[in-house]
Amino acid sequence: MQRRDINAPDAPAPVSAYTQAVEVTGATRTLYISGQVGVASDGSIPEGAEAQSALVWQNLQAQLRAAGMEIENLVKITTIVPNSDDIPAVRAGRADVLGPHRPASTLIVGGLANPDWKVEVEAVAIA
Repeated sequence: MQRRDINAPDAPAPVSAYTQAVEVTGATRTLYISGQVGVASDGSIPEGAEAQSALVWQNLQAQLRAAGMEIENLVKITTIVPNSDDIPAVRAGRADVLGPHRPASTLIVGGLANPDWKVEVEAVAIA
């Protein structure tokens, strides 16, 4: 088994002691993507859940691209939303990107590390 840490150059750098994505190769390539939040590469954070959701998915796609994968490679996502009122906006952002692709999914209503964040999505992809 080989591991490759990935931090896409067109997405924000990690803000703590973690890697944005970890690729493990063997018989199947597996990519574990750390929770992506609505933070732009310049560090700015949009105010609304809809705008943050779009940015979350852009950042997640950047990690997939850096590993040579696409949305269709996703097999599992976990979404965390602090405010249940934001769920429709977050789901709309997800639907815009996933289209008909349906990975396994978990939604958690709970707190995030930064009170300005409206949504966080972590994922697992295989190729």
